[in-house]
Amino acid sequence: MNAPLPQVRPAAEFPADVQAEDHTPVVIVGAGACGLTAALALHRLGVDCVVLERDAFAAGSTALSSGFIPAPCTQAQQAQGITDSVETFAADIQAKAHGQAASHLVQAYAQNIGPALDALAHHHGLPWQVLDNFLYPGHSAHRMHAVPEKTGAGLMSRLQAAADAAGVVVLTQAQVTELWSDDAQHLHGVGFVRPDGQTERIRCDAVLLACNGFGGATAMVKDLLPEMAEATYAGHVGNDGSAIAWGQQLGARLADLGAYQGHGSWAIPQGALISWAVMMEGGVQINAQGERFHDETLGYSEAAVHVLAQPGGVAWNVFDDALLAFAQGFPDFVAAQSAGAVQDAADANELAQLIGCPPEALQATLNGLQPGSDPATGRVFKRALQAPFHAIKVTGALFHTQGGLDIDAHTRVLRQDGSPLPNLLAAGGAARGVSGQAVWGYLSGNGLLSAIAGGHIAAHTAQQLLKDTP
Repeated sequence: MNAPLPQVRPAAEFPADVQAEDHTPVVIVGAGACGLTAALALHRLGVDCVVLERDAFAAGSTALSSGFIPAPCTQAQQAQGITDSVETFAADIQAKAHGQAASHLVQAYAQNIGPALDALAHHHGLPWQVLDNFLYPGHSAHRMHAVPEKTGAGLMSRLQAAADAAGVVVLTQAQVTELWSDDAQHLHGVGFVRPDGQTERIRCDAVLLACNGFGGATAMVKDLLPEMAEATYAGHVGNDGSAIAWGQQLGARLADLGAYQGHGSWAIPQGALISWAVMMEGGVQINAQGERFHDETLGYSEAAVHVLAQPGGVAWNVFDDALLAFAQGFPDFVAAQSAGAVQDAADANELAQLIGCPPEALQATLNGLQPGSDPATGRVFKRALQAPFHAIKVTGALFHTQGGLDIDAHTRVLRQDGSPLPNLLAAGGAARGVSGQAVWGYLSGNGLLSAIAGGHIAAHTAQQLLKDTP
């Protein structure tokens, strides 16, 4: 739909024909993991809300992700005999971000993500399982939670089903374009555009922006993330920077705008995400010269930059039969394989022909994959790869941004002077995350961590705001 640009309008001009019954205590903008988590928490707290979603069905960035959520001290972890702690998780987040992640959010999210997942399991039937057969980069414990489908689409389907069962009001095809604010930046309502082009409006007492980052806003990416200006954008088109635009009009502070989640394993031409678990378990990335070019275990986000720096902006994920069998435990990988992403080579010579690289260089690279520490990149290998080989042509992609509206530990949006706006909350892609200030600060799962922990916290903050309102 061709909707107007996001704008803040004066509350004094709010249309008089919007009746008193056109009111809800809380409006949530966006029905991704953040918005639906918040809506379900508000339902448990006895607070009515309306979720406004621009698309025909709830999906957002979550449905495009792996759907894996890091959390310590959950019932699922305990059931699988996994030892973890909030402190360890928080330390892992900060270590990946080189100490640059917002400490108040690191602590708040590390403390709240476990209770958020447990509440979704206990009250809404989401069946979490912890992936305990490999560690994602930067995590010192098995804490990646997934629903049985092991996909972001599966996670969204279960959250939507939970929202339906709880009677949460989700209006789809409702693109929010207006926030109505008084001179004190207190929001009184929102306006949203329907498919027929008509604008509808609703009064409210609090607004949660659970909508988007700016990964789909080409001009903003070029300005703020120049190294990704020409990269494939693999995120949701709804990430158009609306939250930032509203915030700037309200005088809000922005933070961590240089942070984002990239991915160095976007299969081309299939346009599919290949699980980085293959790299963590012994796979390697090889360029058109037949060489490895980074330590693949440091993280898939910064790998995007490394891959894009290679000739043609491409690389090949190379692995063997044992890793193929392992990867086939991930539904997304199976789908990519069915689409023709995986190519096979009987030996090193065939693999060189497939990649189009010098056979001698490739053989030297493969010979260097021996147990122990690689002197060039510092990566530690458990074993060598064994022929036959399998390879996937990949490029680096931008998935979603990790900077946005500055928020406090209660998800309240902050003004330039650090004081909170009266009744505007933000979480997930709309707000700053816990990935510091650059691509290398992204710890696996930080996006859904911010979305679900942030949504959980925002619901409790909204409840308190309503209590405090005269």
